[in-house]
Amino acid sequence: MAITASMVKQLRERTGAGMMECKKALVEADGDLDAAAEALRKAGAAKADRKAGRVAADGRIVVRANGSRAVITEVNSETDFVAKDENFIGFAEAVADAALASGETDVAALAARTIGDGRTIEAARTELVQKVGENISVRRAQIVESNGPMSHYTHGARIGAIVALDGGDEDLARDIAMHVAAINPVCVDEAGVPADTLERERRIYAEQAEASGKPPEIVEKMVTGRVAKFLREITLVGQPFVKDPDVTVGKLLDGAGATVVAFVRFEVGEGIEKKEENFADEVMKQIEDAQKDD
Repeated sequence: MAITASMVKQLRERTGAGMMECKKALVEADGDLDAAAEALRKAGAAKADRKAGRVAADGRIVVRANGSRAVITEVNSETDFVAKDENFIGFAEAVADAALASGETDVAALAARTIGDGRTIEAARTELVQKVGENISVRRAQIVESNGPMSHYTHGARIGAIVALDGGDEDLARDIAMHVAAINPVCVDEAGVPADTLERERRIYAEQAEASGKPPEIVEKMVTGRVAKFLREITLVGQPFVKDPDVTVGKLLDGAGATVVAFVRFEVGEGIEKKEENFADEVMKQIEDAQKDD
């Protein structure tokens, strides 16, 4: 069967594969669009499997909100270049929309959810890997639900935060979200600090103070002071407000009669070990990978 340019165009629009890949698939399928599309999907899945072991530590943070529910998601790519690609951006936003609509935050379960065009997230991810030539992964998602004021803030596409309040208003919630994004507190207040963390810090400070040769009562005061300083640094309410360092976040909240019910902050790639490579090595690696895929 003769393969026309119109058939190749239809298959490209349907699968996102390259022109030559589409033509080859149509020839092998004797012009059957469905069979060609299925073959390309299988080929795309195979390529995605080969790329799955590569570190994806770049990407985008996307926040979506609707009434009393907000979701924050992280979708990763291998490079900043792909993270800025419109196809990747569209996929990342579709993932967030699906998580918000479904309330699903388990990544494995979320992969089976459908996006706007009817594909599952996993199918869309696999096709995107084939199109951009990099490993793409949906790393995490978290939902925040609140009947009180709630807002969010994103710094570019790399950092995002959601804050829910009891009292106050959405403007205050957004200001606090901006602070959380910028300063990265560990928890709301002292009650949220893990006991083992606090004990570890206290032990370290005690050893340092005792080494100074000071009397026990002075050592105890030194330890108490250092622990208090540590708590101010890591707790949201103890930190100087990013927009007005003369006021702590705790005093800002007190002045508005508000408390923080919940907050979440995502930063692209945090906790992922990324191998450093020079540009020449990276280009050669991409060429070798492309040759393997052919």
